[in-house]
Amino acid sequence: MQDTSETANMAPVARYRFLTTWLLDAPVEPVWDAIYDTDAWPGWWPGVRRVEELVTRGDDGVGGVSRFTFRSVLPYDLVFEMRSVRVERPRLLEGIASGELAGVGCWRFFEQDGVTAVIYEWNVETTARWMNVLAPLGGPAFEWNHDRIMRAGGEGLAKLLGARLLGAS
Repeated sequence: MQDTSETANMAPVARYRFLTTWLLDAPVEPVWDAIYDTDAWPGWWPGVRRVEELVTRGDDGVGGVSRFTFRSVLPYDLVFEMRSVRVERPRLLEGIASGELAGVGCWRFFEQDGVTAVIYEWNVETTARWMNVLAPLGGPAFEWNHDRIMRAGGEGLAKLLGARLLGAS
């Protein structure tokens, strides 16, 4: 869902709110481990082109900064840094994004009877001028692109774990 707003003396900024759910036929621990290990994402998540660790996480998992480069169907790379601010193993991961996307991302994990629900909430705004200029017309394409890359992530995670992706939205 996209919202474009404008502040005094600034170009319009496009804000997006995404909610992604993956339902995997796998226990929470390996699901958590795979998502927590962001350096390995390019090996199983189509569209994640590169992950560079800039600052190592602390012993509690907090404080690390990584630079992510994503590319899906639309022909552009999206680059942003994510700083981990909250880690509650194996239930929650939260980070603050800066770069071409700025905002907050939060992974939540729930398990029942060997099935894990992964919920990702992503509240961001685009900082690249070209994306903000195109947002009124391009917003739906950006949202579609996001949905495609997240679906590919759920499928890649299921394949990595030898599990079934029971549902994705």
